[in-house]
Amino acid sequence: MQRGVGAVAGIAEGGGGNCAIMMQNYHHRHRRRRRLHHQQQQAPLFSASLYAPSLSLLSPSIPRRQLTTLLSGTSTSSSSKFFDNSSCRLQFGGPAAVAQLRKRRRQFVSESIAAGALLMCTAAAMADTAVQEESTITLDRLPFKPDGYNFWTWRGHKVHYVVQGQGPPIVLIHGFGASAFHWRYNIPELAKTHTVYAMDLLGFGWSEKALIEYDALLWRDQVADFVKEVVGKPAVLAGNSVGGFTVLTTAAGYPDLVSGLVLLNSSGQFDTPSSPGEGKIGEGSSQQEVIKTEESVLNRFMLKPIKDFVQKYAILFAFWQAKQPARIKSVLQNVYKDQTNVDDYLVQSIVQPTQDANAGEVYYRLMTQLVFKSSNLTINQLLDQLSCPLLLLWGDLDPWMGPSKCEQMKKLYPQAEMVHLQAGHCPHDEAPAQVNTALRSFANSVY
Repeated sequence: MQRGVGAVAGIAEGGGGNCAIMMQNYHHRHRRRRRLHHQQQQAPLFSASLYAPSLSLLSPSIPRRQLTTLLSGTSTSSSSKFFDNSSCRLQFGGPAAVAQLRKRRRQFVSESIAAGALLMCTAAAMADTAVQEESTITLDRLPFKPDGYNFWTWRGHKVHYVVQGQGPPIVLIHGFGASAFHWRYNIPELAKTHTVYAMDLLGFGWSEKALIEYDALLWRDQVADFVKEVVGKPAVLAGNSVGGFTVLTTAAGYPDLVSGLVLLNSSGQFDTPSSPGEGKIGEGSSQQEVIKTEESVLNRFMLKPIKDFVQKYAILFAFWQAKQPARIKSVLQNVYKDQTNVDDYLVQSIVQPTQDANAGEVYYRLMTQLVFKSSNLTINQLLDQLSCPLLLLWGDLDPWMGPSKCEQMKKLYPQAEMVHLQAGHCPHDEAPAQVNTALRSFANSVY
């Protein structure tokens, strides 16, 4: 380097007016090379200030200050300067020391990455353990079986049912469109103290899709015969929605078979008073008879066939829409205040029975009988015939059958017990723990 400087000085002495400029350019380039070399030596592999806190958790034996030093390739000691002002030679004992430092740095980074991966795996395992621990404190659930559980032949038709446990019997009846699987969180828990039966009504669930006429009396007789032939002794009957109205008709018609009754957001209509003056004009007159005859002929031969045709295909189209999984889930979300249990298990338990070849025709018959035709059976009449203990277990947030219906039933049957729940139309599946407690307590008080 001294020879280079001397050469430049010689040129400056005999080189004319450009000597000063050449000397200035040389020093400028020299300073730039030194600065660039210094920056390259100090440039860290990655941000030490960002990663050192996290890596110090993985390697607690290494001080955080040392971690920062190793990651950045710098040192805080007085001998850490990369350049000597006089000789511009590297410190740390020469190139061998620098190579050793870089090797240590690469090794440390590799070990840190491995430790980070190990920490992530450990965290995932801890999270999985937490989920498993949480699931162990939730309610037991009835395993879903695509082929069903047990079958009983009634009037030549196959009827599906589930039975678990030992003790005084409880019979559970589902609502419209559901099945025994809708009691998935109730059967295992109640079976700890009782023999629990859950039956699919004919036309629903895993029971046969029989091409017969459906009404409340058919299901009433099915439940009564099930208690007599399968259960073998009087039982507590519990039903939700249509199942609630079914067990109410059973208890009213067969009191010797029912020890107690539990209604969960039961369907059914109250008596409707006749309109004032109805049926008084022209009563018994020949004019009234003529009008009735004309209306009967017109309805029978002209209006009814058209109405039935349009009605049937409208209902079948509605059935096709209703059995879509997305549609089923949407309806369930509307009637479940807490939608936690609106899951694949529940949707599948409703979708699978709709794949039966007769499901559409059965749906049509159910709709025309239960929706478009009024029933002579009313809640007033049935409660007037009831003689057993009654528990009204009601989800007050039901958009279809609110708490006012429960209160009205209480007025008609004052000795009934009431339990109000912050749940929707299916409280047994939405708030199963509370329903299980109330139902078990009621059953124990009955037996």
